[in-house]
Amino acid sequence: QVQLVESGGGLVQPGGSLRLSCAASGFILDDYAIGWFRQAPGKEREGVACISSYGGTTYYTDSVKTRFSVSRHNPKNTAYLQMNSLKPDDTAVYYCARDPSPSCTGRGDYWGQGTQVTVAP
Repeated sequence: QVQLVESGGGLVQPGGSLRLSCAASGFILDDYAIGWFRQAPGKEREGVACISSYGGTTYYTDSVKTRFSVSRHNPKNTAYLQMNSLKPDDTAVYYCARDPSPSCTGRGDYWGQGTQVTVAP
């Protein structure tokens, strides 16, 4: 069955970096865009980044545009979110999701379980 598993979260100091991974199984990653989302306590889930099926197009929300980088390695069925210059406001549970389209639509039809990212001194 379709499955997405995030990893790489943790506790990091402000200004630090983390790389999240999203391991996909049960489908061919090449056919779908992958979106990254996050949800902080008491806040709505927001889209953070997205990468199209072959990586030709990427999107970022304004607050992360110069600090985060999304990538993918289709032969490994894995997508990544490199997060640099992390701020306390980046603290959230991060999710990857399969976009039902090869292009980024902002939607997700299958979701991972999430990985916690905490940015604190």
